[in-house]
Amino acid sequence: MKGRTIVLDHIDNFEAAALMVDGKLDDFLIASGAPAPGTIYRARADRPVKGQGGMFLTTPDGPAFLRQVKGLAPGTLILVQVTGYAEPGKALPVTDRVLFKSRYAIVTPDAPGLNISRSIRDEDERDRLLEIAHECMDGSDYGLILRSCCLGEDAGEIAEDISSMLAHADQVLNDSGTEPELLLEGDGPHVLAWRDWTDPAEVVTQDGGFETQGVLDALDVARGITEPLPGGGHLFIQPTRALVAVDVNTGSDTSLAAGTKANFACAKALARALRVRGLGGQITLDLAPMPKKDRRGFESALRAAFKADGIETTLAGWTPLGHYELQRKRSRIPLEEVLK
Repeated sequence: MKGRTIVLDHIDNFEAAALMVDGKLDDFLIASGAPAPGTIYRARADRPVKGQGGMFLTTPDGPAFLRQVKGLAPGTLILVQVTGYAEPGKALPVTDRVLFKSRYAIVTPDAPGLNISRSIRDEDERDRLLEIAHECMDGSDYGLILRSCCLGEDAGEIAEDISSMLAHADQVLNDSGTEPELLLEGDGPHVLAWRDWTDPAEVVTQDGGFETQGVLDALDVARGITEPLPGGGHLFIQPTRALVAVDVNTGSDTSLAAGTKANFACAKALARALRVRGLGGQITLDLAPMPKKDRRGFESALRAAFKADGIETTLAGWTPLGHYELQRKRSRIPLEEVLK
């Protein structure tokens, strides 16, 4: 099965979306009971955290934590947006830089100016999009970013998207409430699929699509700890309370050549495996033995894979024991927490 297919369905009454690329599960989104990233609250400052420059906040859905905040006194009301999922027992991660994001447009109230995605290089197209932006944003103090998927799209659809985001922004920013309140829910999986999976794809919306398109079989693999590598070998991916441990296994061939091959396969496959499983936080790779001269090539392959991934990931580097460490944003709910 070649090409890209977006499948919109439900699992155990949870809304979910799957992206299949050439018959393989490339991305997966599923709703949960937790507040979704993008959710906007009016929150009340509760107590500062000395030494961290942060502040605990009160929201209708429990405590939140805002990093690197200055001049915010306890009791003050502030608009914040959820940036990821909280670890069990911890506060929601939030930011005070609120964005309104859709398929074509991102409205940026705290960053005025009109901007076009740098990936759109054609000057005529940039001029066309800038004209649309000027017309739609006339009289507004907000900023706007037009995303790369605007390239070649209908001007009316782009304008409608911008207007919708402006309306959301006005509604939220002009709300005059005086208590902590949920002001805007984050997008669910079906909307996120429409918003972020913008490359051309067949879209399947019929009930039972996950079964007919092979999504359920792929999820059975993703819910396990083993991820097969092309050309032989496996990854063993095991989340713990402190970190996600990834072991590269070459099978019966223990040669350096096999180790190098498996490590490079890991570099290409790891981003997808973590993305589908919804895993983030600290990640430690226990790689197969390979010559030190191949480390730079491994890092380059890993960097390229995560650059295309879209989820904020920091490549921390090598440890004295020869492990490789990453730090990845918790932008997804772990699959094992939803599909138990």
